[in-house]
Amino acid sequence: MSELPISTIVGLGAFITGLIFGAVANRTHFCTMGALSDIVFMGDWKRFRSWMLALAVGLIGTQAMQSAGMIDLSKSIYLQGAIGWAGAVIGGLLFGFGMTMAGGCGNKTLVRLGAGNLKSLVTFMVIALFAYMTLKGFIGLARVQMDATTAIAVAGKAANQGIPALLAMIGIPASVAQWGTVAVIGGGLLVFCLKDGEFRSSPADLFGGLVIGLLIVAGWWVTGVLGNDEFEPTAIASFTFVAPIGDTMQYLMTFTGSTINFGIAAVGGVIVGSFLAAIASKTFAFEAFAGTEDMGRHLIGAAMMGVGGVLSMGCTIGQGLTGMSTLSITSLIALGSVIFGGVWGLKYMEEGEIGAALKAVFARG
Repeated sequence: MSELPISTIVGLGAFITGLIFGAVANRTHFCTMGALSDIVFMGDWKRFRSWMLALAVGLIGTQAMQSAGMIDLSKSIYLQGAIGWAGAVIGGLLFGFGMTMAGGCGNKTLVRLGAGNLKSLVTFMVIALFAYMTLKGFIGLARVQMDATTAIAVAGKAANQGIPALLAMIGIPASVAQWGTVAVIGGGLLVFCLKDGEFRSSPADLFGGLVIGLLIVAGWWVTGVLGNDEFEPTAIASFTFVAPIGDTMQYLMTFTGSTINFGIAAVGGVIVGSFLAAIASKTFAFEAFAGTEDMGRHLIGAAMMGVGGVLSMGCTIGQGLTGMSTLSITSLIALGSVIFGGVWGLKYMEEGEIGAALKAVFARG
């Protein structure tokens, strides 16, 4: 094992954790859009509480590893650089709205693809195309210009853009700021989740939230501990699915000249894990578009997710769980924007008009 390149070791770790992620998400129906739609259309909060449990577990576990010196979150993309609030807001809204049009976020797209959904194959390819257009292509120029003119610099004022570092600017000791924030956010979410008897009596939702949260921590461990090599350093990261979907498409096309990374291996693991879970549960089934309207809606939603996910530097998993586990202020802004965009999109699906849907969001919450 020690003779293998560090990229291969990290790739194996990412694939295994991704395998578990895909299988658990498949069997527990862990899904951000599904959680929001349950609330909007049925008043059912169980899946949303499962999602918030994952956030709390991932946050607490990640911060514990940081405090123990096992990982250095300051090197992650979520804490480095200026506060990109404009990208977080615009990208989050686009991604949230887009996932309702495409029937699920990036994670759900991979899970459905593994279970035989051919619509998700098309969604996957369109997300990849628009993600790379926004990263390095035609849309990238506008993205860079927007970041340059709107981002709020914190260098010289705070150690990074994490909430504890920003609190330290007003004289709060670093450890107090860190664990005080963890207690407020993580502890508050645990109370929110576990106080509900209906949620506590739902094993699938409890299990899904707990395991997905632990996998966020495992992702940091794979890159920050297993991949910690002074001669071949690995960028510290955990689960996120928009840019890695684009990286995966490029990797498949340029395999002989490419090196696998955590994101690519995790994408493959999620698809295979979902496939195995679907086969084992006898739920694997091919599904195609119902018609041109269905296809058009998925294409538009996938394009919005590809652009939005890059602008906001992550998806519902990338910013909502992984980014939030670093206590990044940008991640908090992005998560709020994704949720608002998702509710807006669901209202649009119900109302049929953009303006009416927006009014409905404010009128009925």
